[in-house]
Amino acid sequence: MLKIAFSPVYAHSLPQTHRFPMLKYELLPEQLIYEGTATKENFFEPIPISEKKIVRVHTSEYWNKLKTLSLTKKEIRKTGFPLSQKLVDREIIIAGGTIQNSEFALQYGASMNIAGGTHHAFTEHGEGFCLLNDIALASYHLIDEHNINKILIIDLDVHQGNGTAEIFQNEKRVFTFSMHGEKNYPHKKENSDLDIELKDGTDDKTYLKVLKETLPKLIQEQKPQFIFFQAGVDVLATDKLGRLGMTLQGCRERDKFVFQESKKNNIPICVSMGGGYSPKISDLVEAHANTYRLVRDIYF
Repeated sequence: MLKIAFSPVYAHSLPQTHRFPMLKYELLPEQLIYEGTATKENFFEPIPISEKKIVRVHTSEYWNKLKTLSLTKKEIRKTGFPLSQKLVDREIIIAGGTIQNSEFALQYGASMNIAGGTHHAFTEHGEGFCLLNDIALASYHLIDEHNINKILIIDLDVHQGNGTAEIFQNEKRVFTFSMHGEKNYPHKKENSDLDIELKDGTDDKTYLKVLKETLPKLIQEQKPQFIFFQAGVDVLATDKLGRLGMTLQGCRERDKFVFQESKKNNIPICVSMGGGYSPKISDLVEAHANTYRLVRDIYF
């Protein structure tokens, strides 16, 4: 059964000044239900992550600053959002959703979160609209609770997964793969286990060629027991924060290939939404909806 994490807090906890690009959190579930890709029974409201799990990844000092809303002005500016209790609660629920999704993926083969992919959250600070790193938190959940000893993180957001790379820099049980824009944010990149940097304007043909040459070899070499997929759609040429040149069809082919490789190798996969900032909201919803349609068609 397809299980999709969704909570109204995903959108409603965001400041009004940031609401437009985040309308996707409200519109996507409606679109999936309207077209029949999902039913209401496919959705579940996540349980907030525990403090114990948060400090498994993030430092106690950083977590205490978050829960007491005592980040400095400089630290707040780096996150990109005004700090509030609602915002912290949102991140806790998003991370809880990805952890529950990881459990459902073990059970059903694939599971999805209409949020998450907060890959710019580091061990001791947040940045780039990310406060807690949901994929890192869920990875350690699987390591601790299910004795998973090899996880592959496939991060195909247009921005490097710098926080994820930092968190797992000395963790051999997690392999971080980030394929991103060379000249895009963050300007100072961290070292993932594998980084592939793409030139501005990279088109579908070039992007897919690189991915198809890389991912099968990576799976064969690493032999992961579980995959986390950061499926950002800010790779689109229409994305105002992107700089790449992909079409909706190219982005769909990207996701299809990832899912086919995961399915073929019998590896459970957990999908976090990631970024997407196309000014035309219908383009944005369509790009994200394609990811869910593919999981339904390939796995269910």
